[in-house]
Amino acid sequence: MARDYPTEPAPQRPRLTDAEAVSTTAAFADAMEQRRTIRDFTTDPVPLDVVRHAVRAAATAPSGANVQPWRFVVVTDSERKRLLRQGAEEEEQRFYEDRASQEWLDALAPIGTDWRKPFLEDAPVVIAVFEVHKGDDEPRPYYVKESVGIAVGILLTALHRAGLATLTHTPSPMKWINEVLERPAHERPYVLIPVGYAAADARVPAIRRKPLAEVLVEL
Repeated sequence: MARDYPTEPAPQRPRLTDAEAVSTTAAFADAMEQRRTIRDFTTDPVPLDVVRHAVRAAATAPSGANVQPWRFVVVTDSERKRLLRQGAEEEEQRFYEDRASQEWLDALAPIGTDWRKPFLEDAPVVIAVFEVHKGDDEPRPYYVKESVGIAVGILLTALHRAGLATLTHTPSPMKWINEVLERPAHERPYVLIPVGYAAADARVPAIRRKPLAEVLVEL
């Protein structure tokens, strides 16, 4: 295949034996099965270098045309977190009282969520992830949601592997987040991720994940 763009050698990694590869992926899957969405956090601080390295890992995600259309805003300021909670609760209260269909509310009932979002203030860190669209100094991005979604998955995995608890929160609409975090209009909020340590008395819904046979198809 002819190429007329700059290239460089692909990184070479040691090739594992089949047994090593199976053992490695099995151990990783076992570790990730322990990941749960946490809504009750301690206020204990987390090492910001851990968060920075997790964002660095997230930024290795593939993206359409390598435009890398993401921005990660790490929020530790208590007043900004308070404003994030206030804005989210206002939108969520409207959602639960007026916007959500009964079918949607019924689906949420076993999880026990409501419009109250104290985790946005309690967690020592909140990461606001933005989609970066075309701006004065930004190129047109491609496959934005797919690209940012992959990056967020890597971010959550890295934070979990570091022993931190997370939650993904998507109040709707989210344009008000730009004002709270002083972000330009061409950056569009994608998700808020509280990061910290689970409270000692934290409880999670007794859910079960679908078994492998139900989600895997081999042809």
